[in-house]
Amino acid sequence: GPVARMAAPPSLPEKRMTAGAPADEAVEARRALERVADLLDRRAAELRGDAAAVLGAQALMARDPELARRVGEYTEEGEPAAWAVHAACGAYQELLRAAGGYLAERAADLADIRDRAIALLLGLPMPGLPDPGVAHVLVAEDLAPADTVQLDTEGVLAIVTRGGGPTSHTVILARALGIPAVVGCEGADTLGDGSTVAVDGDAGTVVADPDEEFADRLRQRAERRRALLAESSGPGRTADGTPVALLLNVGEGDPHKAGAHDSEGVGLLRTEFLFLDRSEPPTTQEQEAAYTALFEAFAGRTVTVRTLDAGSDKPLAFARTGHEDNPALGVRGFRTSRVHPGLLTEQLAAIATASRKTSAEVRVMAPMVSTPDEADEFVSLARGAGLTRVGVMIEVPGAALLADRLLPRVDFVSIGTNDLAQYTMAADRTLGALPDLLDPWQPALLHLVGTVGGVGERTGRPVGVCGEAAAEPLLALVLVGLGATSLSMSAPVLPAVRRALALHTRDECRRLAELALAASSAEQAREVVRAAVHPEAAEW
Repeated sequence: GPVARMAAPPSLPEKRMTAGAPADEAVEARRALERVADLLDRRAAELRGDAAAVLGAQALMARDPELARRVGEYTEEGEPAAWAVHAACGAYQELLRAAGGYLAERAADLADIRDRAIALLLGLPMPGLPDPGVAHVLVAEDLAPADTVQLDTEGVLAIVTRGGGPTSHTVILARALGIPAVVGCEGADTLGDGSTVAVDGDAGTVVADPDEEFADRLRQRAERRRALLAESSGPGRTADGTPVALLLNVGEGDPHKAGAHDSEGVGLLRTEFLFLDRSEPPTTQEQEAAYTALFEAFAGRTVTVRTLDAGSDKPLAFARTGHEDNPALGVRGFRTSRVHPGLLTEQLAAIATASRKTSAEVRVMAPMVSTPDEADEFVSLARGAGLTRVGVMIEVPGAALLADRLLPRVDFVSIGTNDLAQYTMAADRTLGALPDLLDPWQPALLHLVGTVGGVGERTGRPVGVCGEAAAEPLLALVLVGLGATSLSMSAPVLPAVRRALALHTRDECRRLAELALAASSAEQAREVVRAAVHPEAAEW
């Protein structure tokens, strides 16, 4: 469709305004930040799920006392309110970027707060979405959460941004809305308003000015795919009837809306939403109520609960672990229980109580387990709380390499390919500059998945995959060939994965896995598999 570009954010005038008394300028700046926070809160109140959580977190950033303190420092130096906000936000952004990981990607959220506050202070139009009056491809340098949640899913065909990474809020919210998105697109700034582009969210490609033959072929492919996927329903099965459970990745949101999807349950319940952005941990009663509501929405189906994955890019104010130069390699996930054991034991008690109140088949697993001994420790804690189906996540190469000693100690495992990729390839998974190393088709990553899958087959232990790799239909076939017995993903992509499985037998999946493992690069692995799959799936 045609490109509609986001307008440039408000900028400071070349000529600096005369500043009033420093205290007055500081008050004016802080009032503007508070008005921005109020705007974000009002929008969050109209939403649910990830969208509401993202805007709520952004409102907290606008009210951050540290930001207000920095604004005061600049007004004391004689800066007018708008200039003080610009400088304070810029300094704070540098700190976030230096922290890396999840915090680095919040720098874009802070830029949106800055732009809105400056617009208020200078009487300029508030940043917002373009409205060309036709269905369009939205192109921007980056997209703020407050704008993303307002996207019209009928009017916006796709999103293309120059900035952003795989865990940016643009990606999270676009996926929830079912809008194709390509982020970190280097040529995005060359796409002019009104020019035609073809966006493939699956392949991550953007083609400028496609000829009519290409465009027609793309439209026909999209229509054919939509028709086929509309027929996709029921449990996951390969063409020869091998069951592959198709599950959902779920976080904060309406449990009943999540439960209404045609899935076999939940493969990953992220419980962090109960803990983040709080000064004190949630009570056992709060946790129990939240878990019970979700378990009831999936009555009779599997619900896999990941215990608190705190630390690294998800720091908790009430669970400090001390300074860490490299927090991704520090006290995070299950390791947090070494410092704050009560968080885990209380959470397990709440999960166990909620599970007894419903008919959901509740499983519990710990993130960032690195050794067989750690697996033993978690199993003991979970069983002591009254939980009967206990597993761990395989996100660390050490755990994958010792799968033959680890899997016999648990009831199941789930492979988190996002973290396993970053630790295998020594590349920060939130860093947009290294997408090739973090590609889930990397043969080194697939070899580790195959190691775990092979042990699962020999020991009879279920092996799930709940990273982003499970959401790519062609790669899902390879994962099943490597031994995965379940795949967990966001709801919009589930029909395509179900359809891809139905077109291939288990032996064909194994053959595709062998082709991928023999490749020398992620690109080669993807292409050799695409060339070997069913013609319909090859178009995906």
